[in-house]
Amino acid sequence: MVFAPEAAPKDREGFLAWYEQQVQWSEGLDYNDPSNTTEPLQNWFLAMIKAFPPMNGPLRSDDFDDAHLSDYAIGRHVIYTAFAWSLVEEAHVTTRELAAKHGVGFFDASGDGSIFIPENGDLVLLGAPSGNTSKKKSKWKFW
Repeated sequence: MVFAPEAAPKDREGFLAWYEQQVQWSEGLDYNDPSNTTEPLQNWFLAMIKAFPPMNGPLRSDDFDDAHLSDYAIGRHVIYTAFAWSLVEEAHVTTRELAAKHGVGFFDASGDGSIFIPENGDLVLLGAPSGNTSKKKSKWKFW
């Protein structure tokens, strides 16, 4: 899941409670419409769908045989994406790279549960399940 860092709590416990609220999908939106979210998340989405086209919504692909088809749920401050398991590593790398590029946060909800926030073109670890919150140990730089 990618998220608007300005909308999310900056501590792991607070973030996880906020995440649980977000995935209730109670905003009453069309969760397939990218115009409902922030500009940085829209930019991430438009870049992401070049590699992983959406299966629903106004920009959906008609190529139903494409293994890269993905399901996006778009809220005001989050975009949750479901990928084919056969492409999970490629999707993970692409998601992270584009999150850093577009200045949005990344929550590895299906992986190890790490939370990253953007900082000067990097993704910096906000919180990990093990409690390791050292910013020095976990930086990602993408060009």
